[in-house]
Order: sequence, then structure tokens, then C-alpha cells
Amino acid sequence: MRDDLSAIFVEDGERNPLKSAQRDMKRPLPKKFYSEVSVVPQGEGFGIALDGRPVRTPGRAPLISPTRALAEAVAEEWRRQGAEINPADMPLTRMVNTAIDGVAREMTATAAEIAKFAGSDLVCYRASAPEALVAEQEAAWSPVLGHFRERHGARFVCAEGVMFVSQPAESVAAVEALVAREAAQADGALRLTALHTMTTLTGSVLIALALIEGVIGFDAAWSAAHVDEDHQAKFWGADEEASARRAGRLKEMRAAYELYAALSA
Repeated sequence: MRDDLSAIFVEDGERNPLKSAQRDMKRPLPKKFYSEVSVVPQGEGFGIALDGRPVRTPGRAPLISPTRALAEAVAEEWRRQGAEINPADMPLTRMVNTAIDGVAREMTATAAEIAKFAGSDLVCYRASAPEALVAEQEAAWSPVLGHFRERHGARFVCAEGVMFVSQPAESVAAVEALVAREAAQADGALRLTALHTMTTLTGSVLIALALIEGVIGFDAAWSAAHVDEDHQAKFWGADEEASARRAGRLKEMRAAYELYAALSA
């Protein structure tokens, strides 16, 4: 029985779990090779065992979680597999693999990728019409901007349309400091993996940070990232293919949020 995931999951430390999932879905699914999944203390953390043998990442590192809550969530993904192992249905496992094999070696680069969204964040680009969309953007996005202004002293400039607008250097620096704070934690690689996923899926580091700081809830954050899309759907209806893609992104977003939350559980 295998004790690593190299034949199942991506081996290149991919930092984008959604792309990883898409690639995984193109591969033949391997047969399930275990019957029992357990969480076992391992050092200062918790590992996953398949029929008593510890699981390793594709990079051959021990797959260890700093909290039992996260380990149990990962273990549950393994338990719910059927006759075949489907990596697309195991987003938490893939993200933990990514954190251990990839992000942990590229903390500075990953933090920079996240923070750079502050220079052109979704919530700073507003529509000029119709009035309903303008109001919807205001309702969803202004509380996020207000939070950064009031709690972090970071003011962001909003513009109409898609013309690029430069943001104050001190505001961008404030976001960089918040991301760096996450990276500096003992579980920083996992935190950055979750934050990177939420940022790229929403197109907004401000929404992602507001979510992990408890300013907005998960559903509000997801809705805020799709104000324009939802407005269009009211008039033109939802495209079936686009809806399927959105459902996939939502699944990844929930997993990233669950990952982050489990680090404090």
C-alpha cells in the first residue's frame, strides 16, 4: 500500500488549488487502496493514517496539521471517497499538500502575489450605471473599504470603469503588513495558502482579509465578489457552463475558508 500521494496529487507545489483540481480531473482516477482513516498525534501536530500507515505529500513530506480540527477535516475527505480516489473532491488535502510542498518554500513570493491585489482590487472599480448596479456595489463593497479605513488607516481610491487608478503607497503597505503578519505565524504556509486561494477566487485581497478578520461572513464575502455577475444574471439569466464553473470555485472557496478557520479551532 502506498503511503505518499505522488501518483494521485500534483507534485509541483502548485499554489492555485483550482488549477490543480482542473488538472487532476483529466487524470484517470486511482482505485481506493485503504479501508480505515485515522488521525494520529505526530510530533506537535496531527497526521493522517491510512490503515495505520502515515500519509505523505507528493513531495514525500509528512502530511501534518498543526490542529486536530484541520486533521479531522482532511481525514474526512479520505473517508468519503468511494471505489476510486477523486482529488477534485479533496480540496483541503490538496491545499495542505500545496502549503507543505510549495508555499512553505516560497513564503515571500506567495505573500507578494497576495498583496499585489491591493494595487488593483475588485472593490475599487465601480460602475457608473445602471443605478441598481451602482447601489449593489456600494452596499457590498463600501463596508469592506470602511473597515480598512477605520481599523487599519488604509484609504483606497475608487474609480468608475476599468481605467487603472493608483492606490496610496501607505494603503498598499498596510495590506502588505497584514499579509506578512499571517506569513509570520508558525502555521504561516497554511494561512497563506488559504488566503491566496480566497484572494484569487474573489479577485480581492480586501474581501479575503475582511473575511478572515471577521468583518464579513462567508456568504457576504462570496456575494461581494460576484456583484456584477449576479446583476447580469438577473436580466440575462445564468449560463449553465458558467454556473458550473462558479460552483467549482465556491467549493474551493469554502475549503480555503474551512482551512483557515480550522487553524484556530
